[in-house]
Amino acid sequence: MVIGIAAALALAGCSSKSTDEGSSSTSASGAGTGSAAASTNLSIQPLVQVDTEGKEVPAADTASAADPAGAGNATCAPASIAMAGALTGPDSALGINIVDGVKLALDKHNKANPNCQVTLKEFDTEGDPQKATQVIPQVVNDPSVIGLVGPAFSGETKATGGILSDAGLVAVSASATNATLTQNGWKTFFRGLANDDIQGPAVAKYLTGTAGYKKVCVIEDNTDYGTGLAKSIKDGLGSVADSACAASVKKGDKDFSATVTKVTAAKPDAVFYSGYYSEAAPLAQQLKSGGFEGVFVSADGTNDPQFVTQAGDAAKDALLSCPCGPAPDKFKSEYQALNGQEPGVYSVEGYDLTTILLKGISEGKATRADLLDYVKAYDGQGLARQYKWNEDGELTSALIWMYEVQ
Repeated sequence: MVIGIAAALALAGCSSKSTDEGSSSTSASGAGTGSAAASTNLSIQPLVQVDTEGKEVPAADTASAADPAGAGNATCAPASIAMAGALTGPDSALGINIVDGVKLALDKHNKANPNCQVTLKEFDTEGDPQKATQVIPQVVNDPSVIGLVGPAFSGETKATGGILSDAGLVAVSASATNATLTQNGWKTFFRGLANDDIQGPAVAKYLTGTAGYKKVCVIEDNTDYGTGLAKSIKDGLGSVADSACAASVKKGDKDFSATVTKVTAAKPDAVFYSGYYSEAAPLAQQLKSGGFEGVFVSADGTNDPQFVTQAGDAAKDALLSCPCGPAPDKFKSEYQALNGQEPGVYSVEGYDLTTILLKGISEGKATRADLLDYVKAYDGQGLARQYKWNEDGELTSALIWMYEVQ
């Protein structure tokens, strides 16, 4: 069954998302970083873009995507934007992917517009909600910062969204996907990709339809992201989600022996892990060594080259969903030339969202209030998708990509 499904999925493949296992600039700590991981030549490849019914949707045409360089004649007073997210810690690759996308957009803008120079200020939250409550006040208390790319993770966004809203600082997140974040009455939060209530049904329908799975064990971590996505996935899977083999783990866990025993006894077609790559990698390894013969499936928190690096051969044939889009070839070459590594999950979103802020600044939006109004009214094509938000800060149109480790 597994071989047949993998072959069928391969037929749906689209252009390559190059994610060589050594591409992340910060190696995340955790199990699975031994010789097996170092020897693998696996990478994450895009398969197909799907809607909430799990049906294929053609990729967007990037020819008309906004260019951060603009016409090259922008004039503005010196300004700053910030990026806040995990730049160190066990899931730092996800934040680094974003900030490197931000840097590429800024580099192109500043080189093309000598009379409109914009500075980036980086704020490391380590992806920790508690630390974020100490870091975000530093962002809002810096009067030179008129826009923020972030926060990156759902938990830290939940903890600080009110602070940003009270300060009137526009916050465009490339990666915080918990669906409830836009239900808090915040006035400055804009999500740059689909939320988990879109991702969950889309992936569930894809797994039960295209992949044909009849039994899936859903395993979730205890983060806001993990629990929110798991609920959406289980709701979408319905009876295919076997509650007898469902399991919960804690962020930071490395020993999954009890979960492996439960899963292998159930003999499911697949395991869906709702969490981040630093736990997904050792879980995938321990499932494989424990005799699990189904397919390992996870989402955007796992969809990073570090998962492949740390999981090694256990990552092969894993399916990874993401509301993030694959990097176009030109973007990949420009990104690698600047950052010394290939783009990863959320890199394109970081670039697109920064481009929107830069377009506003180039058009004379020099205050937080002006830039916020600009984003509220924005409607334009990016590399990943069309960006237009409703009054809650959700995209008016959002889709999901499926990827496979090959």
